[in-house]
Amino acid sequence: MSRRAVLWVVFAVAHVWVAVLGFILPNEPMGDVYRVYEPWSTAALTGGGIVGIDSGWVYPQLALIPMVLTHGFAWIAGYTVGWALLVTAVDAVAFAMLVGRARSNGRRAAAWFWLGYMVLLGPVGMYRLDGFTVPLVIVACLWLIGRPWAAALLLAAATWIKVWPAAVLAAAIIAVRRRAALMGGAVLISVFTMAGVILAGGGANLFSFIADQGTRGLQIEAPVSTPYMWGALQEIEGFWVYYSPDLLTFEVTGTGIDPLIAAMTPVLVAVVTAVAVLGGVQAVRGARFAALFPALSLALVTGFIVCNKVGSPQYASWLIPSLVVGIMFDRRRWFAPAALAGAIALLTQTVYPMLYGGLLTPEPVAVTVLTLRNAALVALFVWMVARVARVPVHGRLGAARPASIP
Repeated sequence: MSRRAVLWVVFAVAHVWVAVLGFILPNEPMGDVYRVYEPWSTAALTGGGIVGIDSGWVYPQLALIPMVLTHGFAWIAGYTVGWALLVTAVDAVAFAMLVGRARSNGRRAAAWFWLGYMVLLGPVGMYRLDGFTVPLVIVACLWLIGRPWAAALLLAAATWIKVWPAAVLAAAIIAVRRRAALMGGAVLISVFTMAGVILAGGGANLFSFIADQGTRGLQIEAPVSTPYMWGALQEIEGFWVYYSPDLLTFEVTGTGIDPLIAAMTPVLVAVVTAVAVLGGVQAVRGARFAALFPALSLALVTGFIVCNKVGSPQYASWLIPSLVVGIMFDRRRWFAPAALAGAIALLTQTVYPMLYGGLLTPEPVAVTVLTLRNAALVALFVWMVARVARVPVHGRLGAARPASIP
C-alpha cells in the first residue's frame, strides 16, 4: 500500500472514530449540533426567523451557511450525522490538498499530525463550527504564497463564520509580501457580507456577536477563570459555577470578578496587538515567511485563547493550521511545539467531555486537569511569542522573498 493510501485509510478511520465517540462519550459532545445548529438552520429555512438578521447572534452571520448545508446530508441518518459528514467532506478536501501525491516528507508529517491531533482532541473538534473552519484555514494557508487573493477570500469568509481565523489572516498580512492582495480579498468578502446583511434588514444586528462577547462573564474553561474554579472547589464564600441560559454556557463567579470581566476584552486586544506589532517589526527586519508566519499565527491564536473570557474546549482546534504549516516547513523544529499541542488536545478531551461534570460541581481531579491544560496553553503562547522575537532576520524587507510552500 502506498504512503498516500495509508494516510487516506487512517483519515477515514480517524473520522469514523471521532464521529462515533460523539455519540458514546458522556456530556453530549455533539449536543450543540442538534440543540442549537439544527433549530437555528431549520428556522431560517422554514420562515421562522434568521439569526444574525432578525435577531442578535453570538456568531458572525456566515456561520449559518454550514448549518444550512448540513440539511443536505441530514437525509442519510439525521442532522447530527449530517454535520459529521459535512465536516468530514470539508476535511477531505483540505487533506487532499495538503497531502497531494504524498511525496513531500513535510506534508506527510503535517498530515499525520493533523490526524493524531484530531483523535487526541476528540468529538468536540468535529461537532462544533470550529471543525468546519479549521480545514478552510488550512487550505488558505496553503494558498498564501501562490494565490494570496484566494487565501484572503477564504480566511475572511472563515472569519465571518467564527472570528478566530482573523488571527491567522493578521499573521499572513504581516508575513507575506503581497499584503495588498490579502487585504483586498479580506475587504471584498467583508464588504459583500455586510452589504448582504444590511440589505436583508439585519443592519442593527450586524455586529451583535461582538456586543455579546463584551457583556458575557467568565466561562469555566477559560484560563483566566482558573483561580475562580479553585475558589469554587474550595467552597470559598461567593465563588460558584452557574449556567448562563442566554449564552448556553457555564460560567464562574467570585469575589472581585466584575472588574476582571470588564478588563478582559481590552487585555485581549492589547495582547494581540502587541504580538502583531512584534511580528511586524520582525517582518520589517527581514524575517522570512517560512520562519515568521507559523510562529506568529500560532502566537496570535494562542493569545486569543489565553486572554479570552470564553474557553470552550473546541478552541483547541484553532492550533491545527499554524502547526500544520510549521511542520511542513521544518518538522524537526516544530516537533516539540506539536507535542505540547498534542498534550493540550488530550487534556482538553479529558476535561470535556470525560470529566466535565467535575467542573460543574467542582471536583479536585477535573479542576486539576483543567488547570494543567490552561497552564500548557499559557506556556505555548509564551513559547511562540519568544520564537517570534528570536526569528532569524536577513536585512530589511528580507521577508519579501519567502520560500514556496513545500
